[in-house]
Amino acid sequence: MPQDGLKVKKTRSNRGQLFYPESRLRRSAGLLLALWLLAVAGGCACRSRGGAGSVLVRDPHSFSRPGEAFVTHLTLFLDVDFDSRTIKGEASWKIQNPSCSRELRLDTRGLTIRRVQLLEGGRMSEGHFTLGEERPLLGQPLVIGIEPGTEEVLLEYETTGEADAVQWLAPRQTAGKRHPFLFTQSQAILARTWIPCQDTPAVRFTYTAAVEVPAPLTAVMSAGRAAEPEELPGGRKRYRFEMPQAVPSYLMALAAGELGFRSLGERTGVYAEPVVLESAAWEFADTEKMMRACEELFGPYRWGRYDILVLPPSFPFGGMENPRLTFATPTILAGDRSLVALVAHELAHSWSGNLVTNATWDDFWLNEGFTVYLEHRIMERLYGKAYDEMLARLGLDELSNTIEELIEDHPADTHLKLDLAGRDPDDGMTDVAYEKGYLFLRMLEDAFGRERWDAFLRAYFDRFSFQPMTTEGFLGFLDRELLEGDRGLAEKLRIHAWVYGPGLPDNLPRVRSEALEKAAAAAGYFAAGVSAAALKTDGWTTHEWLHFLRHLPSPLAVDRLVDLDRAFGLTSSKNAEILCQWFLVALPGGYSPVMGPLERFLVRVGRRKFLSPLYRELAKTPGGLRRARAIYARARPGYHPVAIGTIDGILGWKD
Repeated sequence: MPQDGLKVKKTRSNRGQLFYPESRLRRSAGLLLALWLLAVAGGCACRSRGGAGSVLVRDPHSFSRPGEAFVTHLTLFLDVDFDSRTIKGEASWKIQNPSCSRELRLDTRGLTIRRVQLLEGGRMSEGHFTLGEERPLLGQPLVIGIEPGTEEVLLEYETTGEADAVQWLAPRQTAGKRHPFLFTQSQAILARTWIPCQDTPAVRFTYTAAVEVPAPLTAVMSAGRAAEPEELPGGRKRYRFEMPQAVPSYLMALAAGELGFRSLGERTGVYAEPVVLESAAWEFADTEKMMRACEELFGPYRWGRYDILVLPPSFPFGGMENPRLTFATPTILAGDRSLVALVAHELAHSWSGNLVTNATWDDFWLNEGFTVYLEHRIMERLYGKAYDEMLARLGLDELSNTIEELIEDHPADTHLKLDLAGRDPDDGMTDVAYEKGYLFLRMLEDAFGRERWDAFLRAYFDRFSFQPMTTEGFLGFLDRELLEGDRGLAEKLRIHAWVYGPGLPDNLPRVRSEALEKAAAAAGYFAAGVSAAALKTDGWTTHEWLHFLRHLPSPLAVDRLVDLDRAFGLTSSKNAEILCQWFLVALPGGYSPVMGPLERFLVRVGRRKFLSPLYRELAKTPGGLRRARAIYARARPGYHPVAIGTIDGILGWKD
């Protein structure tokens, strides 16, 4: 993986202009002014307080100092160049400066900063900036000199090949194979690689944007479309967007490609490549129902629309909760709606995470534990308690495996409240935040009763909407509203052990699924010698198949693997979850028929959830490691930088 760094060019280009020719600068300035008129008004520095920067927390993953000066609104212009694989940008930040600071600090990594200008009293002047020491992962602070009366800071910049948030796909890497594709992934601290910003979840801002792309492509953002696209000279189009609700930087998102759209309801719809669109629309048909269910439980949806964008398979995650536009992997298109819990999860982020946001990545469980809890409540309401309990049981099993892996060498990583200073915040994105966080909240529901707990959650989302939240802030609210200062009750519920202790406390909620118990029993029968064909698997869901496969002994003899494959056609499964788990069963037994499909899967799919265990399994033997590296050499150019960073480590890859 290339070293992160900020390349600065203060000199003029060969064309004798700074970033753009003067005609382009004038045109861009006019565009910025037009977009600025759409923005919410920013306050004058030094004379107003409050806003996003009023919540003061120390974020070890950001150079920004929002307690001194913070951003409130972004006016953004982006010129997307697929030929050079760069984005040329102009970012105009409205600021507040309650401390009368003489500098504004932004996060940057791998950006070329061309120019900085300051706006005060309607007058634009040249600004001065410096770049601090480069640090691994974090990049460099961009320190801009400002005056007490500075209202706005305008930056002209360009991305480089070090923009790890951005993935550029050639036509052959898309489903349609006709046009290139671009998407961003800003979480956790990658927004700084494509926008100079205060890249901390503690700072929120509104934004307007204009994006220019080649005419055959459609541009979308984590925002509402502000106007119809404009045709431009040279075969290009300009799309305009507006986000009136304040968001943190990690929820900034952009995609551009050959996209179609289908409505799913009054407020919901799906974008996807045309060849995928109809299957995606069918798979996500219950999205509007999910939204209504969550509103009935936890209050109104506050983001206007909720759409889903199905990305090409290189997307490294299952989904990303970008406001108004969830990014989703095509690997959830199972053809039977069995994996739509992911949609419920990302939708639930519209309350937990997007609405009330972890203040730092040490508080990540506040985003994900709450969201998993809400996801379960949605699934229970729509599909029944038994179905949801199956999901909960699978989650507990995955959590138990994660804790077993971490508890000896990294016990603090099994706490809900983390200490990630000096580390990649991705290190905290484990099942602990998701599933232990969920179980903690489920324990509280059991303790106080669903009626009181639901009222508490609704009050929590109402009281802290559009604000960052720390673990300690949540616990304080819990103490005031439910515990009512009762120390004895807090000790009985083992609150401190759940949040600040390792592993799982002994008051773990009971999670039981009769359906999964039957699937595990079937695995036991097979292990005892019963033929695969004799097993009762009719009507099994994806979840039962996963549980069955995970409970098989390892390694299985080749003849037993042949029996399974002959009976159930596992090697040819179109369900990515089942296929990945089958590979993990087949590889230890040396079942050679899976090797071709496995290689094709690893080259085609970039979801880290699948890549990590498969490469780890391959790497357990010298021969497997050689094969894994050979496959990775082919697949790596098609993976997102987030996935590359993980797999490079697993395979000891040197670029």
